[in-house]
Amino acid sequence: MSCTILSSPLQGFTDYRFRNAHEKWMGGVDTYYAPYIRLQGHLDIKKSYMRDLLPVNNSVRQLIPQVMTNSAEEFLFVAAFVQGLGYQELNWNLGCPYPMVTRRGLGSGLLKHTGKIDDLLRRVSDESEITVSLKLRLGYDDSHEILNLLPVLEKHKIKNLIIHPRLGKQLYKGEVDLDTFQQCIENTSHSITYNGDIHSVAKFRELNLRFPGINSWALGRGIISNPFLAEMIKTDNEQWPDHWIELFGHFHDTLFQHYDEALSGTKHIVLKMQSFWEYFSRLFSNPHKAHKIIKKARSISAYHEAVRTILAGERV
Repeated sequence: MSCTILSSPLQGFTDYRFRNAHEKWMGGVDTYYAPYIRLQGHLDIKKSYMRDLLPVNNSVRQLIPQVMTNSAEEFLFVAAFVQGLGYQELNWNLGCPYPMVTRRGLGSGLLKHTGKIDDLLRRVSDESEITVSLKLRLGYDDSHEILNLLPVLEKHKIKNLIIHPRLGKQLYKGEVDLDTFQQCIENTSHSITYNGDIHSVAKFRELNLRFPGINSWALGRGIISNPFLAEMIKTDNEQWPDHWIELFGHFHDTLFQHYDEALSGTKHIVLKMQSFWEYFSRLFSNPHKAHKIIKKARSISAYHEAVRTILAGERV
């Protein structure tokens, strides 16, 4: 199917190790977005952010950095940093729903402050050559927030709006608001990407039918729960690839190797991989059982044995 697939970032999961392993074994993603950079009050880039964006660490075709801020100075500082690494675009996160972020006027907590958004975008346009894209929710408290913001955004040059049609206060609960998403389409001249609850080819087809003018789609948690999903959407195929167990095994082993090289100590490595299995387990015929087997592992050897047991059980 002819469409553009973006990989929306998930903090703690979709770093360069995941991205590289996914592109090598799974494919289907046109553009990966890096988890956000947050400066926390001082103009300094943490080493973990640097490592994640260094071109030498990234083998994907296209990567776009993201920033979480409500400060023009911070945005411009991060823009200069990523431009120094060779990136031409910076995505502004106005979608994060978590209270520890939103109560500070960041992420979706900033959406109601149209004047602040307007001022920041104006300064960035005046003082930087960086291309800007936005990640948005419908608002934090109600969907009028994005409808009030869209006329302000019309004044600015923005590459695309990646819209997750929920409110920030919903977190990831409840239904997406497709009616308001349609209103967004009708009230902006900017290119729009749909993001939210695409966990299957069937759901993608349903949304594609509902919004025929949308050709750009972002996958978030869905691409971790089913790493094959992007390619399945591209090929319009609800069936998983032949030999998917072996393919998943290669992907998993590459991911494990990356973290084994990066983390010290059995506990850290096992805990990191167990966190992925909160999502990976959904690939298997008995997700609860698969996750339970993985959670019991307390050593690297026990972890590998648990993975072998799960994969072998699926072959029967």
